[in-house]
Amino acid sequence: MKPIILLTLSNIFMTIAWYGHLKYKDAPLFKVIVIAWLIAFVEYCFQVPANRIGHESYSAAQLKIMQEVISLVVFGFFSVLVLKEELKWNYGVAFLLIIAAVVVMFRKW
Repeated sequence: MKPIILLTLSNIFMTIAWYGHLKYKDAPLFKVIVIAWLIAFVEYCFQVPANRIGHESYSAAQLKIMQEVISLVVFGFFSVLVLKEELKWNYGVAFLLIIAAVVVMFRKW
């Protein structure tokens, strides 16, 4: 459970670093880049331990697919709540396909 919590925190910060500046399009690009780097540093403070701790129980591939699903969930909320973008039906279908990838990744074959 600890890796999932840390990966979620990591993705919240990374989503803010990568996409938060879209609300401030008038801000100077250099300033936006520096602020994004500072936010990304905090993201790494969660991501690195998440992968280190998680690798005791999961493979690197399993950690990566977990991170992708968490990233999409966090981004979905962020795009709707912060950027005020609309979720469309094809986003839902794409997310279901990613969930299918998780099932394939974690199933014992």
